[in-house]
Amino acid sequence: MSERLLYLVKPGELTLKGGNRESFMRILKRNLVTMLRSGAPGSQLRSTAGRLYVSCAEERAARVEELLSRLMGIAGWALARTCEKTPEAVLAACAEEGKRLKQSGAGSFKVEARRTDKSFPLDSYGIRCAAGDAVRAAVPGFPVDVQNPGEVISVEIREKAYVYSLGKKGRRGLPAGSAGRGLLLLSGGIDSPVAGCMMAGRGMGLDAVYFHTPPYTSGEALDKTVRLAEIAGSYAMGMRLYIVNFTGVQRRIKEKSPPEWNTVLLRMAMMEAAFFIARRTGAKCLVTGESLSQVASQTVENLNCGESPVRNHKNPVPVLRPLIGIDKEEIILRAKNFGTYETSILPFADCCVLFSPVHPVLRGDPREAGSLYEALELGDPGSGTGLLHEALAGAEVKKCGYYERTGNSEGY
Repeated sequence: MSERLLYLVKPGELTLKGGNRESFMRILKRNLVTMLRSGAPGSQLRSTAGRLYVSCAEERAARVEELLSRLMGIAGWALARTCEKTPEAVLAACAEEGKRLKQSGAGSFKVEARRTDKSFPLDSYGIRCAAGDAVRAAVPGFPVDVQNPGEVISVEIREKAYVYSLGKKGRRGLPAGSAGRGLLLLSGGIDSPVAGCMMAGRGMGLDAVYFHTPPYTSGEALDKTVRLAEIAGSYAMGMRLYIVNFTGVQRRIKEKSPPEWNTVLLRMAMMEAAFFIARRTGAKCLVTGESLSQVASQTVENLNCGESPVRNHKNPVPVLRPLIGIDKEEIILRAKNFGTYETSILPFADCCVLFSPVHPVLRGDPREAGSLYEALELGDPGSGTGLLHEALAGAEVKKCGYYERTGNSEGY
């Protein structure tokens, strides 16, 4: 029988939530249990005040760490040793941890200690001093550096004694699904998947909509977007992707509008269509990957034009733009970190790129935009008429990034 390992998991921002802390913690545990059932069956989860503990078979360790790397709402995790709650056992465990750190190439160390069980004979300062001496005795020449250590050995005295180092940073933020639900306007580009992942990190559950324009956009472009929805959905605990055929709307815009307005008017149509999907699904906001002045359609004026059809409806929803003040280099770094970048740069263009005018309007006037949009006669999806209604009625829905719930919720 393989050895079982223990991961100590530290919740993040939710620990500051006061009276609402337990509801956030309940969602975090539910999300982690769902992930473990799907990706690391046989793993167990238990919790104490302020900590989660995942035990798993040694052969499941890589998969458990991969799942923890996608779990929103945790500050970090580490492979931990447990030992008897005696000074002798704790110091021996610290000495072994020091040996492991030296072998890993660490140049120096320090000890941090937290004692929630006040019956333990040593206080936090006493643990730090004694553990530091124990490590130096076990690993001669391994220096202590309390200001800028190469690695940190952590000791926690709780219902058990835990010793760990080489901790890994988590995604932080809030558990996905703890802050309502939004609808992401997802393209095959770099920006919108990052926006979705970022909102998942603020606790938002997500669905997404992709506007497909065959034959102008290829099946490969659609497949690419589905893959991006799978990745973003894995951070949001799954999302429904609404695939809307927008070819008729796109043609109407090309036929009836000045070329320089094509992109802005297309954006207006997408926003209005997304609003009706949000209303149908109960989403409380729209989420886009727009970044201020990154392209012509994302000037302040054109952003205002783009969302104007949403504002014109009864009970409009807000449009959230988490990337609005972030430059492209930073967005690319985040895309690489989330794992969406390599898929986003596959050479299959979406409809926004294919139909971009050579000389787009840069600072559209909302009144002119409104008149041009009305002249398109796209109909009213709310009353069941027109091109927008036809596009929405024929939408295909795919489930992306969900974790299959199988097996028992052991230890929860």
